[in-house]
Amino acid sequence: MGKIISIANQKGGVGKTTTAINLSACLAEAGKKVLLVDMDPQGNAGSGLGVDKDAAEFSVYDLLLNECTFNQVKVASEFDNIDVLPSDPDLAAAEVELLSAENKEYILKSRLAAYKKNYDYIIVDCPPSLNTLTLNALSAADSIIIPIQCEYYALEGLAQLLNTISLVKERLNPRLKIDGVLFTMYDGRTNLSLQIVQDVRNNLRQHIYQTIVPRNVRLAEAPSFGEPINIYDKRSVGTAAYRALAKEVIAQG
Repeated sequence: MGKIISIANQKGGVGKTTTAINLSACLAEAGKKVLLVDMDPQGNAGSGLGVDKDAAEFSVYDLLLNECTFNQVKVASEFDNIDVLPSDPDLAAAEVELLSAENKEYILKSRLAAYKKNYDYIIVDCPPSLNTLTLNALSAADSIIIPIQCEYYALEGLAQLLNTISLVKERLNPRLKIDGVLFTMYDGRTNLSLQIVQDVRNNLRQHIYQTIVPRNVRLAEAPSFGEPINIYDKRSVGTAAYRALAKEVIAQG
C-alpha cells in the first residue's frame, strides 16, 4: 500500500512545487513507483516533469468533479517510475463547484483509494493557501512534508500551518502526521539563513530533515526544460540535496 505525502505550506514561494517535482524524481530514481498529484491550479508540478497540461484531455479538476476516471487523467511521464495527475487553471473553479458537494473535503481521498496500492509513494503538490483543494490534499494524506524558506517571515507562516494541521487532525484526518520540516533556499553566505535554521532546530517540536536544500541556479532552470534536477544536472548541489531527501523519506518508511 502506497504512502500519500502532501507537500504543504500556506505561504507561497517556499519551494513546494520544486520539492514535489524533485522528491518524486529522486524517489523514482531509487526504484520507487511514484504518482505526482498536482493540486495547484498553476499546474507547474506537471510541467516540471515535461507534461503538457494544455495537451491533456483531462485534469485533476475533471477527476474531482467525477467527470472522468483516474486512468483518463493519469499521464505517464517520460521519466521512469513516475505518473502524473496534471492540473490546469480550471482547478481554481473547483473551490466554488464543490461547495455543495457532500463530504467535499474527502473527494481526492476517495478518487485515489483504489489506486494507492499501485504506487510506493503518492506526492501531492498543494496550492499556497488554505482552501478546499488544500483540505482535500491533507484529508487524503498519510503525512506532510513542510518546506520552509530560510527567512524570518517563514517562521510566522510555519506557526499558522501547524495550527491548521492540528485542526485538520482534529476534524478531518486523525491519522495525519508531520513527516518533517524541510529547509529550502538556504544561502550559507548569510547569517540569516544560519540563524533561522538554528532557531527552528532549537524550538520546533517536530522532526526536521537533515537535508537542507540550497539556493541553486540549476534548480531554478530545470523546470523550464521540463526536467527534474537529477536529469537536468546530475552533478548539481540541488541533485545531491534531493537525493539525500529521498533517502531520508524512504528511511522513514
